[in-house]
Amino acid sequence: MYNGGEVTVGNSRMTKERILTVVWIITALFAAAEISYTQADPINQPCCYTGGIVTGQPCRAALVVNSACDKIFMGDFEGARQILGEITSSDSQDLIQLREITDEYTIINARRKALRDKAYQIQINKFEELRGEGLSNDVNGIGKVFGVVLNILEYAGKEQKQALLKDPFLIQTVQNAKDKAAEFEAKGRWLDAYTVCYGKLRQIYEENVVYSDYAEQLLAKADIEASLKDSPCETCDEHYAGIDKQMFIKAVELLDYSYVNIINYQDMAISAVDHCELLAEVMSKLNVNNRYKISNAQYFAFSAALEVLVNEINQSQVDMGKENFVNVFEQVLALNESPRSGIGLPQPLLTAKFAEGALSALDPYTVIYWPSRVQDFQKAVTNQFSGIGIRFSKKDGMIKIVAVLPDTPAQKTGLRIGDIITSIDGIETKDISSDCVAKRITGPEDTKVTVTIMRSDENKSFDVTLDRARIIVPSVHGWQRTENGEWLYMIDSPDKIGYIRISSFNRQTADDFEKALYQLEQNGLKGLILDLRSNPGGLLNAAIEIADKFIREGLIIRTEPRYGMSTYISAHQDGTHADYPIVILINSLTASSSEILAGVLQDKKYNRAILVGQRSYGKGSVQSISNCCGNGAQLKYTAAYYHLPSGQRVENRGLANESSGKNWGISPNVNVELRSNELQEIAGVQKANEFAETVGQENILGMNRYSSRETVDADPQLAIGLLVLKSKMIQFGSQLVFN
Repeated sequence: MYNGGEVTVGNSRMTKERILTVVWIITALFAAAEISYTQADPINQPCCYTGGIVTGQPCRAALVVNSACDKIFMGDFEGARQILGEITSSDSQDLIQLREITDEYTIINARRKALRDKAYQIQINKFEELRGEGLSNDVNGIGKVFGVVLNILEYAGKEQKQALLKDPFLIQTVQNAKDKAAEFEAKGRWLDAYTVCYGKLRQIYEENVVYSDYAEQLLAKADIEASLKDSPCETCDEHYAGIDKQMFIKAVELLDYSYVNIINYQDMAISAVDHCELLAEVMSKLNVNNRYKISNAQYFAFSAALEVLVNEINQSQVDMGKENFVNVFEQVLALNESPRSGIGLPQPLLTAKFAEGALSALDPYTVIYWPSRVQDFQKAVTNQFSGIGIRFSKKDGMIKIVAVLPDTPAQKTGLRIGDIITSIDGIETKDISSDCVAKRITGPEDTKVTVTIMRSDENKSFDVTLDRARIIVPSVHGWQRTENGEWLYMIDSPDKIGYIRISSFNRQTADDFEKALYQLEQNGLKGLILDLRSNPGGLLNAAIEIADKFIREGLIIRTEPRYGMSTYISAHQDGTHADYPIVILINSLTASSSEILAGVLQDKKYNRAILVGQRSYGKGSVQSISNCCGNGAQLKYTAAYYHLPSGQRVENRGLANESSGKNWGISPNVNVELRSNELQEIAGVQKANEFAETVGQENILGMNRYSSRETVDADPQLAIGLLVLKSKMIQFGSQLVFN
């Protein structure tokens, strides 16, 4: 025992300095020998030093717990199982619990493998049935084959995949799909060509860049076609209202010195001109009733003139600068008005399409929001708008309410989950898009909107008039919502494990998160699951505020622009929560602010959280918003890159792909890939737990709520995340010496 500078070991006395020297020597010997607990009986390992006491008995439990947990935190449950060896009832409770954790992981894996093997065989049988029916040339037949093939690839092993991709039946089906796509393209049916053929081929042949690029081109044409058509909510003229060429020129001037990288204007120019060529091609295939329809002769003349311009750009021996790029823009506008090559497009529309093509050469996040789109952009960023407070989905032409937000006009007027909205202010919803429905429902605060409702338990429709109000979409969720709309956050009551899911980051997120955390801590929280899966990001400040709650001091994030000073954001000691273990769930749709939060808490400088799931999206960049364009338009552009506390940059997915790298975004400590059948089950359970609503004894959606155990069992990432968290809680509670 320690007493006034001396440590007593048996009948001997040692000074504090000497015992520290002994401990240092023992620790160094352990490190030098690279001790493997799987090669020797842990009971016979040397003693350890803890809290001023040198034990006379071996510290078996502490050593084995620490070593086994380290394996688990890397996803090596089998390695942990080997370290644990045979566990008996006389072993410590920590060792017994760890063995139960590794056993549970084995059960989860076995169950998943059995389901995968079963699903694989079912899909193989379907493929053979389709082979027996013979090759098909129609859309439905081709679609069936591709659908089954994609399912097989999801459940197949490497060799099974290779054999399938060489199958003559699949190869001939691919050719039939290409032929069908060519027929659709000849008629200007770009989306059909994508759906029946190239959208599937890019999934089946993931490494084929030709298929991927062609699929993107078809989507671009479909998008252009949609932008040239009037809708019940907005005419084409309204969509492009207020656009002036000077807006784009001002945007280029700002990007020239503020964009995160040096701009390659040649790439921008070629991409912009190519996009204008696609625009002309789409116009040549439009319906004769569309006012933007042009003849094939006009298309060929305009296209030929653009080709000459591209050749001049490619053959130039001088690097293109900003002025030359702007000159290319002016030339395209002039070609449009030329009697010989012009297609007579309104300048606002052509400016918008040229800008789309040019900015796409930079990155997906640099974009101009023209005057008519600014309001939609602000809604997306803040998750705030004026409306009635519902979420809806469109299926089979019907607009169905899938959520009624608490304390909103919809809830106060008695709208229910499951209600069908058949019309809005007298306009039927069956023939308009979901975006159009949203535009009709939202509007200025304190204005009225009338929706016609059809309810499943009533035989007639009725009108409901609501006063629009300011709506803030909740972004903090628990694992289940109670009948009165309150969230349950404690997912494992015996072990005091909390669960909080953040779906996005807005101005209210950090405060709502703090309230949920306070509720959990008041109930004895010992470990936290933070679910950031499919969180697209949002306000960076909200994510930083949440990171600050778990870091006592030090750097949280650094942003580095091309020019100027880097920005450093550090943690504040005030408001820091206890150091209980945290596991964060991430997936390929965890992006932007959410992957920054995950990366900061995982960072080796703090090791504050263990990540479970799949590699994050890989955005890795900071966007700024500028009013430089004038007249109500806004430029969102990439201004800097993120750097985590230890200095490493969060790599952008697109840049990593260009360099044939795979190290984008944030990598989980424990990798758990999900299959589509698992994703569907998770979505069903989550929907039932979040949106199931009852009136009297009747369940509106016919869905039952799931228990916490059922919720966990349906979600392998959550289930394994809980095992990792419980392991960390065991290690955290055992006061270990060796880390």
